[in-house]
Amino acid sequence: MAIASSVSLQQPFHCLIFKPQLKDVRRGCSARPRYFEDTNNGIRPIKAATQSAPFPLFQPSQADDSPSELEPADPDFYKIGYVRSMRAYGIEFKEGPDGFGVYASKDVEPLRRARVIMEIPLELMLTISHKLPWMFFPDIIPVGHPIFDIINSTDPETDWDLRLACLLLYAFDREDNFWQLYSDFLPSAEECTSFLLASEEELSELQDANLASTMGEQQHRALEFWQKNWHNGVPLKIRRLAQDPERFIWAVSIAQSRCINMQMRIGALVQDANMLIPYADMLNHSFQPNCFFHWRFKDRMLEVMINAGQRIKKGDEMTINYMTGQQNNMFMQRYGFSSPVNPWDVIGFSGNARIHLDTFLSVFNISGLPEEYYHNSRLSNERDTFVDGAVIAAARTLPTWSDGDVPPIPSMERKAVKELQEECKQMLAAFPTTSKQDRKLLDSMPEASRTLEAAIKYRLHRKLFVEKVMQALDVYQERILF
Repeated sequence: MAIASSVSLQQPFHCLIFKPQLKDVRRGCSARPRYFEDTNNGIRPIKAATQSAPFPLFQPSQADDSPSELEPADPDFYKIGYVRSMRAYGIEFKEGPDGFGVYASKDVEPLRRARVIMEIPLELMLTISHKLPWMFFPDIIPVGHPIFDIINSTDPETDWDLRLACLLLYAFDREDNFWQLYSDFLPSAEECTSFLLASEEELSELQDANLASTMGEQQHRALEFWQKNWHNGVPLKIRRLAQDPERFIWAVSIAQSRCINMQMRIGALVQDANMLIPYADMLNHSFQPNCFFHWRFKDRMLEVMINAGQRIKKGDEMTINYMTGQQNNMFMQRYGFSSPVNPWDVIGFSGNARIHLDTFLSVFNISGLPEEYYHNSRLSNERDTFVDGAVIAAARTLPTWSDGDVPPIPSMERKAVKELQEECKQMLAAFPTTSKQDRKLLDSMPEASRTLEAAIKYRLHRKLFVEKVMQALDVYQERILF
Protein backbone atom coordinates (compact mmCIF):
# COMPACT_ATOMS: atom_id res chain seq x y z
CA MET A 1 0.00 0.00 0.00
CA ALA A 2 7.41 6.73 -3.72
CA ILE A 3 12.32 12.05 -6.07
CA ALA A 4 13.31 12.67 -9.75
CA SER A 5 13.43 10.35 -12.71
CA SER A 6 17.18 10.20 -12.45
CA VAL A 7 16.92 8.29 -9.20
CA SER A 8 18.39 4.84 -9.68
CA LEU A 9 16.36 1.71 -9.22
CA GLN A 10 18.88 0.76 -6.62
CA GLN A 11 17.21 3.18 -4.22
CA PRO A 12 13.94 1.57 -3.15
CA PHE A 13 11.13 3.95 -2.43
CA HIS A 14 8.55 2.03 -1.06
CA CYS A 15 9.14 -1.57 0.48
CA LEU A 16 8.14 -5.45 4.62
CA ILE A 17 9.34 -10.07 8.46
CA PHE A 18 8.88 -13.69 10.56
CA LYS A 19 9.89 -16.81 12.35
CA PRO A 20 6.97 -19.22 12.54
CA GLN A 21 6.64 -22.56 10.79
CA LEU A 22 4.66 -23.96 7.66
CA LYS A 23 4.48 -26.66 4.78
CA ASP A 24 3.56 -27.43 1.07
CA VAL A 25 3.91 -25.14 -2.02
CA ARG A 26 2.99 -22.01 -3.97
CA ARG A 27 1.94 -21.78 -7.59
CA GLY A 28 4.98 -23.68 -8.57
CA CYS A 29 6.86 -22.77 -5.39
CA SER A 30 7.04 -24.40 -2.02
CA ALA A 31 4.99 -26.12 0.64
CA ARG A 32 1.76 -25.29 2.40
CA PRO A 33 2.17 -24.25 6.02
CA ARG A 34 0.66 -25.46 9.22
CA TYR A 35 -1.00 -22.97 11.50
CA PHE A 36 0.34 -22.06 14.93
CA GLU A 37 -1.08 -20.74 18.10
CA ASP A 38 0.66 -19.44 21.18
CA THR A 39 -0.77 -20.83 24.42
CA ASN A 40 0.90 -19.97 27.72
CA ASN A 41 3.95 -18.76 25.82
CA GLY A 42 4.19 -22.10 24.02
CA ILE A 43 3.66 -22.84 20.35
CA ARG A 44 1.49 -25.74 19.30
CA PRO A 45 0.16 -26.70 15.87
CA ILE A 46 -3.53 -26.31 15.05
CA LYS A 47 -5.01 -29.04 12.92
CA ALA A 48 -6.55 -27.92 9.65
CA ALA A 49 -9.86 -29.60 10.47
CA THR A 50 -10.42 -27.60 13.63
CA GLN A 51 -14.02 -27.37 14.80
CA SER A 52 -13.71 -23.89 16.25
CA ALA A 53 -15.06 -21.07 14.14
CA PRO A 54 -12.46 -18.75 12.63
CA PHE A 55 -11.80 -15.48 14.38
CA PRO A 56 -14.51 -13.03 13.19
CA LEU A 57 -11.93 -10.51 12.00
CA PHE A 58 -10.75 -12.95 9.36
CA GLN A 59 -14.10 -14.10 8.03
CA PRO A 60 -14.43 -12.87 4.44
CA SER A 61 -17.42 -10.65 3.96
CA GLN A 62 -20.29 -11.82 1.79
CA ALA A 63 -19.96 -10.44 -1.71
CA ASP A 64 -23.04 -8.34 -2.27
CA ASP A 65 -23.31 -5.66 -4.92
CA SER A 66 -19.69 -6.30 -5.92
CA PRO A 67 -18.46 -5.39 -9.40
CA SER A 68 -18.87 -8.35 -11.71
CA GLU A 69 -15.14 -8.55 -12.42
CA LEU A 70 -14.22 -8.93 -8.76
CA GLU A 71 -14.46 -12.13 -6.77
CA PRO A 72 -13.93 -12.58 -3.03
CA ALA A 73 -10.56 -14.01 -2.11
CA ASP A 74 -10.27 -17.69 -1.29
CA PRO A 75 -11.31 -18.20 2.38
CA ASP A 76 -7.87 -19.70 3.10
CA PHE A 77 -6.43 -16.26 2.43
CA TYR A 78 -7.84 -15.05 5.75
CA LYS A 79 -6.59 -18.02 7.74
CA ILE A 80 -2.88 -18.10 7.07
CA GLY A 81 -1.22 -16.67 10.09
CA TYR A 82 -0.30 -17.21 13.68
CA VAL A 83 -1.38 -15.95 17.05
CA ARG A 84 0.14 -12.57 16.22
CA SER A 85 -1.55 -12.61 12.87
CA MET A 86 -2.85 -9.90 10.60
CA ARG A 87 -6.05 -8.21 11.72
CA ALA A 88 -8.40 -6.49 9.30
CA TYR A 89 -11.19 -4.07 10.15
CA GLY A 90 -13.98 -3.16 7.75
CA ILE A 91 -12.23 -4.37 4.61
CA GLU A 92 -12.19 -7.40 2.34
CA PHE A 93 -9.75 -8.74 -0.22
CA LYS A 94 -11.03 -9.37 -3.73
CA GLU A 95 -9.38 -10.71 -6.85
CA GLY A 96 -10.09 -9.13 -10.22
CA PRO A 97 -8.61 -9.20 -13.73
CA ASP A 98 -5.59 -7.22 -12.58
CA GLY A 99 -4.96 -9.22 -9.39
CA PHE A 100 -5.86 -8.66 -5.76
CA GLY A 101 -7.22 -5.47 -4.28
CA VAL A 102 -8.48 -4.27 -0.91
CA TYR A 103 -12.03 -2.92 -0.69
CA ALA A 104 -14.17 -1.34 2.01
CA SER A 105 -16.84 -3.70 3.35
CA LYS A 106 -18.80 -0.86 4.96
CA ASP A 107 -19.21 2.91 4.86
CA VAL A 108 -16.68 4.92 6.85
CA GLU A 109 -17.58 8.43 7.94
CA PRO A 110 -14.81 11.05 7.99
CA LEU A 111 -13.06 11.40 11.32
CA ARG A 112 -10.54 13.89 12.66
CA ARG A 113 -8.12 11.09 13.36
CA ALA A 114 -6.78 8.40 11.06
CA ARG A 115 -8.50 5.04 11.39
CA VAL A 116 -6.74 1.64 11.40
CA ILE A 117 -7.94 -0.92 8.85
CA MET A 118 -5.05 -3.42 9.04
CA GLU A 119 -2.51 -4.47 11.64
CA ILE A 120 0.37 -6.64 10.42
CA PRO A 121 2.93 -7.88 12.98
CA LEU A 122 6.65 -8.01 12.36
CA GLU A 123 6.65 -11.79 12.63
CA LEU A 124 4.86 -12.14 9.29
CA MET A 125 7.23 -9.92 7.33
CA LEU A 126 10.51 -10.43 5.54
CA THR A 127 12.97 -7.58 6.07
CA ILE A 128 16.60 -6.75 5.43
CA SER A 129 18.24 -3.55 6.62
CA HIS A 130 19.91 -1.59 3.84
CA LYS A 131 22.92 -0.25 5.71
CA LEU A 132 25.81 -2.00 7.39
CA PRO A 133 25.86 -3.80 9.73
CA TRP A 134 23.05 -5.53 7.86
CA MET A 135 20.42 -7.54 9.67
CA PHE A 136 17.36 -9.45 8.57
CA PHE A 137 14.19 -10.60 10.22
CA PRO A 138 12.96 -13.23 10.80
CA ASP A 139 16.19 -14.90 11.83
CA ILE A 140 15.42 -18.02 9.80
CA ILE A 141 18.84 -18.60 8.23
CA PRO A 142 20.95 -20.99 10.32
CA VAL A 143 24.59 -20.19 11.01
CA GLY A 144 26.80 -21.48 8.24
CA HIS A 145 24.08 -21.75 5.61
CA PRO A 146 25.52 -20.73 2.21
CA ILE A 147 22.59 -18.40 1.43
CA PHE A 148 23.95 -16.18 4.21
CA ASP A 149 27.26 -15.86 2.35
CA ILE A 150 25.44 -15.05 -0.90
CA ILE A 151 23.46 -12.26 0.77
CA ASN A 152 26.58 -11.03 2.56
CA SER A 153 28.45 -10.72 -0.75
CA THR A 154 26.08 -8.01 -1.98
CA ASP A 155 26.05 -4.28 -1.36
CA PRO A 156 23.32 -3.49 1.21
CA GLU A 157 22.51 -0.11 -0.36
CA THR A 158 22.50 -0.99 -4.07
CA ASP A 159 21.59 -4.69 -4.21
CA TRP A 160 18.55 -4.52 -1.95
CA ASP A 161 16.34 -6.33 -4.47
CA LEU A 162 18.81 -9.21 -4.97
CA ARG A 163 19.20 -9.62 -1.20
CA LEU A 164 15.47 -9.61 -0.59
CA ALA A 165 14.92 -12.09 -3.42
CA CYS A 166 17.43 -14.49 -1.81
CA LEU A 167 15.66 -14.24 1.54
CA LEU A 168 12.27 -14.73 -0.11
CA LEU A 169 13.40 -17.86 -1.96
CA TYR A 170 14.86 -19.26 1.26
CA ALA A 171 11.58 -18.55 3.09
CA PHE A 172 9.70 -20.54 0.41
CA ASP A 173 12.05 -23.48 1.02
CA ARG A 174 12.02 -23.28 4.83
CA GLU A 175 9.78 -25.91 6.38
CA ASP A 176 6.73 -24.48 8.15
CA ASN A 177 7.41 -20.89 7.12
CA PHE A 178 4.50 -18.49 6.70
CA TRP A 179 5.59 -17.45 3.20
CA GLN A 180 5.19 -20.98 1.88
CA LEU A 181 1.43 -20.56 2.13
CA TYR A 182 1.29 -16.86 1.32
CA SER A 183 3.17 -17.55 -1.90
CA ASP A 184 -0.06 -19.06 -3.26
CA PHE A 185 -1.43 -15.52 -3.41
CA LEU A 186 1.56 -13.94 -5.13
CA PRO A 187 1.40 -13.43 -8.91
CA SER A 188 3.08 -16.12 -10.99
CA ALA A 189 5.64 -15.29 -13.68
CA GLU A 190 2.83 -15.24 -16.26
CA GLU A 191 0.76 -12.85 -14.13
CA CYS A 192 3.59 -10.41 -13.35
CA THR A 193 3.89 -7.14 -15.27
CA SER A 194 7.51 -6.61 -14.22
CA PHE A 195 9.74 -5.92 -17.22
CA LEU A 196 12.47 -8.04 -15.69
CA LEU A 197 10.42 -10.88 -17.18
CA ALA A 198 9.88 -9.23 -20.58
CA SER A 199 11.40 -10.42 -23.84
CA GLU A 200 13.39 -8.19 -26.18
CA GLU A 201 10.38 -7.92 -28.49
CA GLU A 202 8.18 -6.77 -25.62
CA LEU A 203 10.77 -4.20 -24.54
CA SER A 204 10.84 -2.82 -28.09
CA GLU A 205 7.06 -2.26 -27.86
CA LEU A 206 7.67 0.41 -25.21
CA GLN A 207 8.79 2.81 -27.98
CA ASP A 208 11.19 4.22 -25.39
CA ALA A 209 14.81 3.30 -26.13
CA ASN A 210 16.11 4.58 -22.78
CA LEU A 211 13.63 2.58 -20.71
CA ALA A 212 14.17 -0.55 -22.82
CA SER A 213 17.94 -0.22 -22.35
CA THR A 214 17.58 0.27 -18.60
CA MET A 215 15.38 -2.82 -18.23
CA GLY A 216 17.80 -4.83 -20.37
CA GLU A 217 20.60 -3.88 -18.00
CA GLN A 218 18.48 -4.90 -15.00
CA GLN A 219 17.75 -8.27 -16.57
CA HIS A 220 21.45 -8.83 -17.25
CA ARG A 221 22.32 -7.85 -13.67
CA ALA A 222 19.88 -10.39 -12.21
CA LEU A 223 20.99 -13.11 -14.64
CA GLU A 224 24.67 -12.48 -13.89
CA PHE A 225 24.00 -12.73 -10.14
CA TRP A 226 22.18 -16.06 -10.61
CA GLN A 227 24.99 -17.47 -12.78
CA LYS A 228 27.56 -16.44 -10.19
CA ASN A 229 25.81 -17.99 -7.19
CA TRP A 230 23.73 -20.85 -8.66
CA HIS A 231 26.38 -22.66 -10.70
CA ASN A 232 26.59 -26.44 -10.86
CA GLY A 233 29.02 -26.63 -7.97
CA VAL A 234 26.75 -25.11 -5.32
CA PRO A 235 25.16 -27.34 -2.64
CA LEU A 236 21.73 -28.80 -3.36
CA LYS A 237 20.12 -26.70 -0.61
CA ILE A 238 21.11 -23.62 -2.62
CA ARG A 239 20.48 -25.09 -6.05
CA ARG A 240 16.90 -26.03 -5.28
CA LEU A 241 15.99 -22.46 -4.31
CA ALA A 242 16.25 -21.31 -7.94
CA GLN A 243 17.01 -24.13 -10.32
CA ASP A 244 16.67 -21.87 -13.36
CA PRO A 245 17.30 -18.15 -13.93
CA GLU A 246 13.60 -17.49 -14.59
CA ARG A 247 12.79 -18.53 -11.02
CA PHE A 248 15.36 -16.14 -9.55
CA ILE A 249 14.39 -13.24 -11.83
CA TRP A 250 10.76 -13.80 -10.83
CA ALA A 251 11.78 -13.51 -7.16
CA VAL A 252 13.65 -10.27 -7.92
CA SER A 253 10.56 -8.89 -9.66
CA ILE A 254 8.44 -9.75 -6.61
CA ALA A 255 11.00 -8.05 -4.35
CA GLN A 256 11.02 -4.91 -6.50
CA SER A 257 7.29 -4.59 -7.05
CA ARG A 258 6.09 -5.50 -3.53
CA CYS A 259 8.89 -4.08 -1.39
CA ILE A 260 8.18 -1.22 0.99
CA ASN A 261 11.00 0.90 2.35
CA MET A 262 10.36 1.97 5.94
CA GLN A 263 12.19 2.99 9.05
CA MET A 264 11.64 0.46 11.82
CA ARG A 265 12.13 1.03 15.49
CA ILE A 266 12.56 -2.03 17.67
CA GLY A 267 13.38 -1.02 21.23
CA ALA A 268 16.29 1.40 21.05
CA LEU A 269 17.27 0.22 17.55
CA VAL A 270 16.17 2.38 14.63
CA GLN A 271 17.01 1.18 11.13
CA ASP A 272 15.88 1.64 7.54
CA ALA A 273 14.74 -1.63 6.07
CA ASN A 274 13.49 -3.15 2.83
CA MET A 275 10.34 -5.02 3.79
CA LEU A 276 7.99 -7.52 2.20
CA ILE A 277 4.75 -7.07 4.14
CA PRO A 278 2.00 -9.62 3.49
CA TYR A 279 -1.55 -8.34 3.02
CA ALA A 280 -0.36 -4.72 2.84
CA ASP A 281 1.25 -5.57 -0.50
CA MET A 282 -2.27 -6.19 -1.86
CA LEU A 283 -3.04 -2.45 -1.70
CA ASN A 284 -3.00 -0.93 -5.16
CA HIS A 285 -1.56 2.44 -6.18
CA SER A 286 -3.31 5.78 -6.54
CA PHE A 287 -2.00 9.33 -6.91
CA GLN A 288 -4.87 10.33 -4.61
CA PRO A 289 -4.67 7.56 -2.00
CA ASN A 290 -7.09 7.15 0.87
CA CYS A 291 -4.66 5.21 3.09
CA PHE A 292 -1.10 5.37 4.42
CA PHE A 293 1.37 3.25 6.40
CA HIS A 294 2.37 3.80 10.03
CA TRP A 295 4.96 1.80 12.00
CA ARG A 296 3.76 1.17 15.57
CA PHE A 297 7.07 0.55 17.31
CA LYS A 298 5.52 -0.20 20.71
CA ASP A 299 4.40 -3.67 19.62
CA ARG A 300 6.30 -3.90 16.31
CA MET A 301 3.37 -3.69 13.93
CA LEU A 302 2.66 -2.00 10.64
CA GLU A 303 -0.66 -0.19 10.59
CA VAL A 304 -2.57 0.59 7.42
CA MET A 305 -4.66 3.66 8.21
CA ILE A 306 -7.38 5.64 6.46
CA ASN A 307 -6.50 9.32 6.01
CA ALA A 308 -8.05 11.63 8.57
CA GLY A 309 -11.19 13.27 7.19
CA GLN A 310 -11.54 10.67 4.44
CA ARG A 311 -15.04 9.49 3.58
CA ILE A 312 -15.17 5.88 2.40
CA LYS A 313 -18.15 4.18 0.79
CA LYS A 314 -18.78 0.46 0.81
CA GLY A 315 -17.05 -1.09 -2.19
CA ASP A 316 -14.45 1.70 -2.55
CA GLU A 317 -10.93 0.45 -3.17
CA MET A 318 -8.36 1.19 -0.49
CA THR A 319 -5.17 2.57 -2.05
CA ILE A 320 -1.77 3.99 -1.18
CA ASN A 321 0.77 6.06 -3.13
CA TYR A 322 3.69 3.82 -4.11
CA MET A 323 6.08 6.64 -5.05
CA THR A 324 5.90 10.43 -4.91
CA GLY A 325 7.51 12.67 -7.50
CA GLN A 326 8.23 9.92 -10.04
CA GLN A 327 7.59 9.82 -13.77
CA ASN A 328 5.91 6.92 -15.54
CA ASN A 329 9.24 5.44 -16.62
CA MET A 330 10.16 4.88 -12.95
CA PHE A 331 6.80 3.22 -12.28
CA MET A 332 7.44 0.94 -15.24
CA GLN A 333 10.92 0.04 -14.00
CA ARG A 334 9.75 -0.77 -10.52
CA TYR A 335 6.15 -1.96 -10.80
CA GLY A 336 5.42 -2.61 -14.47
CA PHE A 337 2.57 -0.12 -14.92
CA SER A 338 2.03 3.49 -15.93
CA SER A 339 -0.74 6.08 -15.75
CA PRO A 340 -2.05 8.71 -18.17
CA VAL A 341 -2.81 11.01 -15.22
CA ASN A 342 0.54 10.90 -13.41
CA PRO A 343 0.89 14.44 -11.97
CA TRP A 344 4.69 14.07 -12.02
CA ASP A 345 5.17 13.11 -15.65
CA VAL A 346 7.35 15.37 -17.79
CA ILE A 347 7.60 16.51 -21.40
CA GLY A 348 10.97 17.81 -22.57
CA PHE A 349 10.25 21.02 -24.50
CA SER A 350 13.20 22.44 -26.43
CA GLY A 351 11.79 25.67 -27.91
CA ASN A 352 11.84 29.19 -26.53
CA ALA A 353 8.06 29.63 -26.16
CA ARG A 354 6.79 30.43 -22.66
CA ILE A 355 3.34 30.96 -21.15
CA HIS A 356 2.42 32.97 -18.06
CA LEU A 357 2.49 30.64 -15.04
CA ASP A 358 0.04 32.41 -12.74
CA THR A 359 -2.54 32.80 -15.49
CA PHE A 360 -2.31 29.13 -16.43
CA LEU A 361 -2.78 28.12 -12.78
CA SER A 362 -5.77 30.42 -12.31
CA VAL A 363 -7.48 29.17 -15.50
CA PHE A 364 -7.49 25.62 -14.12
CA ASN A 365 -7.87 26.55 -10.42
CA ILE A 366 -4.56 24.94 -9.49
CA SER A 367 -3.27 25.94 -6.07
CA GLY A 368 -0.19 25.31 -3.94
CA LEU A 369 3.54 25.43 -4.46
CA PRO A 370 5.06 23.65 -7.50
CA GLU A 371 5.92 20.56 -5.46
CA GLU A 372 2.43 20.50 -3.96
CA TYR A 373 0.15 21.54 -6.82
CA TYR A 374 -3.45 20.40 -6.44
CA HIS A 375 -6.77 21.15 -8.11
CA ASN A 376 -8.88 23.41 -5.91
CA SER A 377 -12.24 21.84 -6.71
CA ARG A 378 -14.11 24.36 -4.54
CA LEU A 379 -13.41 27.02 -7.13
CA SER A 380 -14.57 24.83 -10.03
CA ASN A 381 -17.89 23.78 -11.43
CA GLU A 382 -18.86 20.33 -10.17
CA ARG A 383 -19.44 19.21 -13.76
CA ASP A 384 -15.97 20.35 -14.83
CA THR A 385 -13.95 17.13 -14.93
CA PHE A 386 -11.25 18.28 -17.35
CA VAL A 387 -8.58 18.93 -14.72
CA ASP A 388 -6.79 15.74 -13.69
CA GLY A 389 -3.27 14.63 -12.89
CA ALA A 390 -2.14 15.26 -16.47
CA VAL A 391 -3.15 18.94 -16.24
CA ILE A 392 -1.29 19.21 -12.93
CA ALA A 393 1.73 17.70 -14.69
CA ALA A 394 1.31 20.20 -17.52
CA ALA A 395 1.53 23.04 -15.00
CA ARG A 396 4.86 21.63 -13.88
CA THR A 397 6.34 20.69 -17.25
CA LEU A 398 5.22 23.52 -19.58
CA PRO A 399 7.80 26.29 -20.07
CA THR A 400 6.48 29.29 -18.14
CA TRP A 401 7.45 32.79 -17.15
CA SER A 402 6.48 35.04 -14.24
CA ASP A 403 7.69 38.56 -13.60
CA GLY A 404 6.14 39.94 -10.45
CA ASP A 405 3.02 41.95 -11.22
CA VAL A 406 3.67 42.18 -14.96
CA PRO A 407 0.48 40.89 -16.66
CA PRO A 408 0.51 38.61 -19.71
CA ILE A 409 -0.24 39.97 -23.16
CA PRO A 410 -3.00 37.78 -24.67
CA SER A 411 -1.64 37.93 -28.22
CA MET A 412 1.83 36.89 -27.04
CA GLU A 413 0.36 34.09 -24.95
CA ARG A 414 -1.59 32.73 -27.93
CA LYS A 415 1.54 32.81 -30.04
CA ALA A 416 3.42 30.85 -27.37
CA VAL A 417 0.55 28.36 -27.15
CA LYS A 418 0.71 27.66 -30.89
CA GLU A 419 4.46 27.10 -30.76
CA LEU A 420 4.14 24.71 -27.82
CA GLN A 421 1.31 22.80 -29.50
CA GLU A 422 3.37 22.51 -32.67
CA GLU A 423 6.21 20.98 -30.66
CA CYS A 424 3.75 18.53 -29.10
CA LYS A 425 2.58 17.50 -32.57
CA GLN A 426 6.17 16.82 -33.55
CA MET A 427 6.58 14.60 -30.49
CA LEU A 428 3.48 12.59 -31.42
CA ALA A 429 4.64 12.28 -35.02
CA ALA A 430 7.92 10.74 -33.82
CA PHE A 431 6.07 7.69 -32.44
CA PRO A 432 5.67 4.77 -34.87
CA THR A 433 1.99 4.43 -33.89
CA THR A 434 -0.83 6.76 -32.85
CA SER A 435 -2.92 6.55 -29.70
CA LYS A 436 -5.90 5.27 -31.75
CA GLN A 437 -3.77 2.50 -33.21
CA ASP A 438 -2.53 1.53 -29.75
CA ARG A 439 -6.10 1.31 -28.45
CA LYS A 440 -7.16 -0.87 -31.36
CA LEU A 441 -4.12 -3.08 -30.82
CA LEU A 442 -5.00 -3.58 -27.15
CA ASP A 443 -8.61 -4.40 -28.02
CA SER A 444 -7.48 -6.93 -30.64
CA MET A 445 -5.10 -8.76 -28.26
CA PRO A 446 -7.20 -10.02 -25.32
CA GLU A 447 -4.78 -12.93 -24.78
CA ALA A 448 -1.59 -10.86 -24.89
CA SER A 449 1.01 -11.41 -22.15
CA ARG A 450 0.84 -9.06 -19.18
CA THR A 451 4.20 -7.50 -20.04
CA LEU A 452 3.24 -6.87 -23.68
CA GLU A 453 -0.02 -5.30 -22.57
CA ALA A 454 1.83 -3.09 -20.07
CA ALA A 455 4.32 -2.02 -22.77
CA ILE A 456 1.58 -0.93 -25.16
CA LYS A 457 -0.25 0.88 -22.36
CA TYR A 458 2.95 2.72 -21.44
CA ARG A 459 3.42 4.21 -24.91
CA LEU A 460 -0.33 4.90 -25.13
CA HIS A 461 -0.26 6.78 -21.82
CA ARG A 462 2.69 8.81 -23.04
CA LYS A 463 0.75 9.91 -26.11
CA LEU A 464 -2.42 10.59 -24.12
CA PHE A 465 -0.39 12.86 -21.83
CA VAL A 466 0.96 14.88 -24.76
CA GLU A 467 -2.55 15.13 -26.23
CA LYS A 468 -3.92 16.28 -22.86
CA VAL A 469 -1.28 19.02 -22.69
CA MET A 470 -2.37 20.21 -26.13
CA GLN A 471 -6.00 20.27 -24.99
CA ALA A 472 -5.04 22.20 -21.85
CA LEU A 473 -3.26 24.79 -24.00
CA ASP A 474 -6.42 25.14 -26.11
CA VAL A 475 -8.51 25.77 -23.01
CA TYR A 476 -5.90 28.20 -21.71
CA GLN A 477 -5.93 30.39 -24.79
CA GLU A 478 -9.74 30.36 -24.91
CA ARG A 479 -10.11 31.50 -21.30
CA ILE A 480 -7.26 34.01 -21.14
CA LEU A 481 -8.53 37.55 -20.61
CA PHE A 482 -8.25 40.10 -23.42
